[in-house]
Amino acid sequence: MNWHRYILILLAMVLVIIPTQARSDKQELSTTRDERVHIRKGNKLYKQERYAEAEVEYRKAAQANPGSVIAAFNLASSLLKQGNGSMKNEDQNNPVNQALTQLDNVVKTCTDPALTSKAFYNMGNVAFNREEWDKAIEFYKNALRRNPSDDEARDNLRLAQLKKKENEQNQNQQQQQNQDQQQNKQDKQEDKQDKQDQPQDQSQDKNQQQQQQQQQSGMSQQNVEQVLKTMQDKEQETQRKVNASQAEKQKAERNRTRNQW
Repeated sequence: MNWHRYILILLAMVLVIIPTQARSDKQELSTTRDERVHIRKGNKLYKQERYAEAEVEYRKAAQANPGSVIAAFNLASSLLKQGNGSMKNEDQNNPVNQALTQLDNVVKTCTDPALTSKAFYNMGNVAFNREEWDKAIEFYKNALRRNPSDDEARDNLRLAQLKKKENEQNQNQQQQQNQDQQQNKQDKQEDKQDKQDQPQDQSQDKNQQQQQQQQQSGMSQQNVEQVLKTMQDKEQETQRKVNASQAEKQKAERNRTRNQW
């Protein structure tokens, strides 16, 4: 039998709480006749699984003796059988929430360790069904503190501790999966952005190369024009010198001719 199936069997067993009339001597002295009558009627109805009718009798017992922890505990038991133990809503009309209120009164006022242990045990079962593992663990520990020989409380405590550990492991795994998914999503977005940026970079590189080539081409053309101009200037200077020399020679010839006259 695997432990998951064992949980279902054990909880199904322990949630069938038989209301008890066990009490200490001090509590016996504080009971009233009407209280005891209604509790006996309620117990009979409870065993017949007529839980709503049993609830009525236990409420009458509580009215007969408002300080009766027996009436409060048995009333809580009948309410637990009528409610959905896994519901977590705060509605005070929820029978389970009403039962928890009664059980809380029991553990705060009861002087009987056995009855207080049962009250903590039932509160632990409610917390277990609601998957409130920390609360369940604490309630079962309190039950064992009042009654160390309660094997069912000890077994349920171990189950609650196992479920808490399992839940924490699942949460860690889920958190890691969420982080991995987020990282993968981020990586994909970065890859997409890189692909979008790459053509633009290539275009920019090409434009820069063209600009550099144009600049280099422009500088070469400018150099050629400058060289050509320099050459033309030199040719013109040479021609000017030649023309001047020829003019001097012609002038000399004219002078010599005039002297001959």
